[in-house]
Amino acid sequence: MMMEISHNEITPGVVVVTLAGKVMMGPESEQIVSLVDDLLRAGKRIIVFDFGGVTHIDSTGIGRFISSYHKIGAAGADMRMAGAAGPLFQAFHVSLLDRVFKFYPDVEAACKI
Repeated sequence: MMMEISHNEITPGVVVVTLAGKVMMGPESEQIVSLVDDLLRAGKRIIVFDFGGVTHIDSTGIGRFISSYHKIGAAGADMRMAGAAGPLFQAFHVSLLDRVFKFYPDVEAACKI
């Protein structure tokens, strides 16, 4: 399954970006960075990535989140990761990104201000 992406503003300034499928090299995952740009331009301050439906991530996919993290931080906003478990979380752990990104067990916990 190719990557699918959607987003929903939960409360003013807080957006959940829901991902599903494989977050891998290719034009589909480029949507992550361009969506982050759009959300920041629209004044969103907390961006939560929901990994509940992600089945696989490769190094390019991880790179999209590194790029997004830098853009979000530069804008004075906050990036949060929700629902990354098992091998998906391990991909971030092996690269020590679990010490950089904020991980939450689920979207509800990640959306708390």
